[in-house]
Amino acid sequence: MAIVIVAFVVFLDQVTKYLAVKYLMPIGSYPVIKNFFHLTYVENKGAAFGMLQNKTLFFIVITVTVGAVLIYSMIKLPGNSVYNYTLAMILGGAIGNLIDRVRLGYVVDFINFKFFPAVFNVADSFIVIGAIILGYLMIFKGKA
Repeated sequence: MAIVIVAFVVFLDQVTKYLAVKYLMPIGSYPVIKNFFHLTYVENKGAAFGMLQNKTLFFIVITVTVGAVLIYSMIKLPGNSVYNYTLAMILGGAIGNLIDRVRLGYVVDFINFKFFPAVFNVADSFIVIGAIILGYLMIFKGKA
């Protein structure tokens, strides 16, 4: 099941980024809910909040390393554990952004809540949600 989650996250991320390039890149931004939620095309050459701009090789190396650790952890965990599914969400998001970095040299971002200081994408969402769930499980549920 974990491999299905990884594949779903990568697929969803790449399809939404394709749509962002096709429809948002020419116009820049589209207000879905004016002054609250926009779809805004951004080419992010850094990390979260635009940190470490133009460090593409660094991010590729880090992502491959973290990805290997996630895969190793998933192999060691029981196949149907919530931990495994959570790691699959994080891995899928990491792979989605890695594809962009290798293919384009930047990550396509497009989700823009005006109250939030950064534009992000589906992969970022799965990484953050997965990390929050993983943190909760580690703090309140103990070992896998």
